[in-house]
Amino acid sequence: MPQIIIYSKDYCPYCTKAKNMLTQKGYGKDIVEIDITHDEALQKEMLDKSGGRKTVPQIFIGGTHVGGFMDMQELDTAGKLDPLLKS
Repeated sequence: MPQIIIYSKDYCPYCTKAKNMLTQKGYGKDIVEIDITHDEALQKEMLDKSGGRKTVPQIFIGGTHVGGFMDMQELDTAGKLDPLLKS
């Protein structure tokens, strides 16, 4: 299974939605959550890895930048999320 990394903030409802969606799909235990709420170095790391995107969550599956929750939801609707999670 690919590693799932979610950059999040502790007050972010979309971060919670993303984690819940992945948990419902059976991948909750595979999530590595990086809380950037009070850590400027981790915020910069997220910006660098996401191509400058400042919003959270920023989701990476197996090294592929998925984007935010809405992006992941669109992938799921298009039938492309499950294959990515199983790769």
